[in-house]
Formats: sequence, C-alpha cells, structure tokens
Amino acid sequence: MRQILHISDVHFGPKHVPEVAAGVLSFLDERRPDLVVVSGDLTQRAKPWQFREARAWVDRFPVPSVVVPGNHDVPLYRVWERIFIPFGAYRRWFSRELEPVHRDDELLVVGVNTAHGWTFKDGRIGLRRLAQLEKLLAATPESVLKVVVAHHHLIAPPAFDSQRVATHARQALEVFARTGVDLVLSGHQHISYIGSSEDFYPRGLPPVVIVHTGTTTSNRGRGSEQFTNTCNWIVADGGTISVSCLRWDPAASCFREHSRHVYPRQERQPYGLEGLTATLEP
Repeated sequence: MRQILHISDVHFGPKHVPEVAAGVLSFLDERRPDLVVVSGDLTQRAKPWQFREARAWVDRFPVPSVVVPGNHDVPLYRVWERIFIPFGAYRRWFSRELEPVHRDDELLVVGVNTAHGWTFKDGRIGLRRLAQLEKLLAATPESVLKVVVAHHHLIAPPAFDSQRVATHARQALEVFARTGVDLVLSGHQHISYIGSSEDFYPRGLPPVVIVHTGTTTSNRGRGSEQFTNTCNWIVADGGTISVSCLRWDPAASCFREHSRHVYPRQERQPYGLEGLTATLEP
C-alpha cells in the first residue's frame, strides 16, 4: 500500500496563507504518507525570496517529495529571464531538477514540466519528453503504481471557463493509458475535480484517473472554491485507488475530508513501443 498527499499552487508571496501552510506540516506529521506531490506554482511571482520561503517549507516535510514548477514559477515581468532562462530563478533558489522521478518497489512517480516562458499561463508537454516517458513507463512492471505529475491540466474542468488544456494532452493521455499509468496529478486551475481520460479522449483504452487539486495554501481559489484551500489524500493498494478531497476548516484549523472516490486498478495488456510514432504525431 502507498499513501500520497497531493498539494498544489501554494503561491508563496502575496495571498499566501501561512496558517494553512502550517496546517499542511501538521497534517504530514500526523499522517506520514510515503510521498508528498507538489504540482507546481511554488511562488506568486518567481522572486528569489518567494522561492527561498517555499524551499524552507518543503524542507520541513518529514517524508520525501516530488515537486514540479508551474507557470507562476517563471518570471512574469523580468522579460529577459522569461524568454532566455525561464527557470533560472527556480533552479537557483529552489531546485535544479524540473522533472524529478521517485521510485520504489511499489510506486513510480514521474514529473513533467508543462510550464514555459512563451505564454502567460498555457502549458504544454514536449513530444521529446513524452517519448522518454513512454519508454520509462512501459519498462515499469504493471504491479507498480504509476503516477504522472504535471502542473497544467490535461482535461477541462466541468462548468468552468474556457482555458485550453496543455498542448499534446491527447497524445500524452494515450501514451499514459497504453503504458499503465494509474493517476495523473495536476493543479493550475485553483479548483479541485476528478475525471477520466476516456471521458475526454475516447479510444477504447484503459482509463487513466486524472486528479486535480485547488490551491492548497493561498486565497486565490476560483469558482466554487473561492477562498477555499484543498488538497488530495491518495491511498492505493493492489486492487483499488482511493482519492479523498480534503478542505481546510478555518474553525478547526485543520484539513477535513470533503469527498472520497474509489477506483479499481485497471488490468492492462502488455504494451509495445511500435505505437510510438503514430501516437506522437503533432
């Protein structure tokens, strides 16, 4: 069995909520998951002091973590940096690794950097990175829980605005379905929701469960989660995956379960890389 806490959009800087950030640390001390996943937007404006505070906070996690950058971790107004070294500040002040990998006998978690410096908020999955992921995921035994972490969403949120999904989302989800990915974890939209790859890109393939969380430690929630802080508690065993959406309770100063969703682990046929070329057509 493996347990994961999924948080996102912590936004150190203006509108960050220190009380909730402290609540995350208390939750981790109590629950002690196997891993913490942070799916991007460590900062509000990619400033050195914001990265330093985020780094100090993550360093207090009592368990390992996988962290990927988000679009807010690319400088917005420092145009020269944004164009030529979009992750210079992230690498200097937070981490040199943009696409970390965590693995053990039961779990594989791979990070995908969907942020870049050419737009303000849209994301993309590079085809070269997708080809690398395909080989890594296909070579991993089916018994291992396979999780992909990205900042930008690969499916659209229900009853929400018209923000575009990440470029190459369809190709990515086909690769993930064929290589036995169980979960995709992301953020960006500041609202929590869960969907299935087959609902959006039907190909008759095993569905990949796509789990989004809202902003965990800022007051920038959107839609029905305005001024709400959320994260996801994930428990997986050999047969099922349970995803609990947690919401911050200001009165009790703790996270409480808001909803729970249980999914069967899918049986998948052995995957051959002969599908790579067709899958990765732009």
